[in-house]
Amino acid sequence: MPGPLEGKHIVLGVTGSIACYKAIDLASKLTQAGALVDTIMSYGATQFVTPLAFRSITHRAVVTDTYDSNSEYSIEHVALAHQADVVVIAPATAHCIAKLAQGLADDPLTTTIIATTAPVMVAPAMDANMFDNPATQENVDTLKRRGMVIAGPAPGRLASGLMGMGRLLETPDLLGYISYTMGKDADFKGRKVVVSAGGTMEAIDPVRVITNHSSGKMGYAIAEAARDRGAEVVLVAASTSLPDPALVNVVRVRSAQDMCDEVLRQVKTADALIMAAAVADYRPASEAEQKIKKSADDLTIELAKTTDILEAARGNFVKVGFAAETQDLIPNARDKVTRKGLDLIVANDLTDPQAGFGVDTNKVTFIDGDLKVEDLPVMTKYEVSQCILDRIHQLFPA
Repeated sequence: MPGPLEGKHIVLGVTGSIACYKAIDLASKLTQAGALVDTIMSYGATQFVTPLAFRSITHRAVVTDTYDSNSEYSIEHVALAHQADVVVIAPATAHCIAKLAQGLADDPLTTTIIATTAPVMVAPAMDANMFDNPATQENVDTLKRRGMVIAGPAPGRLASGLMGMGRLLETPDLLGYISYTMGKDADFKGRKVVVSAGGTMEAIDPVRVITNHSSGKMGYAIAEAARDRGAEVVLVAASTSLPDPALVNVVRVRSAQDMCDEVLRQVKTADALIMAAAVADYRPASEAEQKIKKSADDLTIELAKTTDILEAARGNFVKVGFAAETQDLIPNARDKVTRKGLDLIVANDLTDPQAGFGVDTNKVTFIDGDLKVEDLPVMTKYEVSQCILDRIHQLFPA
């Protein structure tokens, strides 16, 4: 199963902003992800970076002039528009945004926008005063009303030296926006999906905690996959160093009780709950107010059982759990399905080096509410996520 960008025809429009250098990295990452990237550069963009830079990275022609007789797209100037899966403008200057709002088609990029039926994503980059200008704001609102996705801009230090809103989003966020733009009307549109991720931390004292090795990668992959299929996604994330995925509502928590409280709040309006987090089964019965000092004696910590979130979460939604085991994988997973009233459990063997914590792949077994077992091959966690979502979609009411 390919990633969201594999084999997709992406038209990358680059306009005359100092942020053009970031577009080179974006073209590189898109190409690495398997996308076919055709670049259209405005005259202003060519004053900052060269067409050769993009051609060297994408290994595809770069369009700079509608009437260039050497270009395969010069005569049939709408060819790119017809084959595009998505059109991305990054960076998009205030001038470019104004032309789009007015429906002008006086260069290869604006002509492509007018001619395409593909979704369009616009990533503004300009000085803070330019972005805040009422004319620019009205133009951005116009593009939103027409269904274009506006990605950013972000706040920060700008080329002028000012601090404000106007920075082009970083490449990982742009990639997230692009995936979302292509799938925003897909089969999970209008659905709310709640996902948990990471390992909870249970405080012993102000310094020490009880936790586990969970990286959160599986839960984050599920959140991104659900976003890429049009879902509204809430990611309840415990201890993890992973960056927040673009267009995902991330709620940070620490303890099992924190996660329980947030999950139970979110599922009141959810269509699906996917508990991928490694939630502590036990916590210290009491947290020491001060750091426990080392002594010659052994230290005994009394533990208390935490709330089982999946058992506590009840309502009219699809409920999916995870079972990370080191022995008796299928019997233990089946027991959880029955005991917790699950629609599906995703079981994986932690002794398998391709399925443990911290790796980018997983090898899982599905067990449904009827206790039927389905073994899946080794896949990336994003691919596993898509398989989970496929099963969830089958369980939604018609």
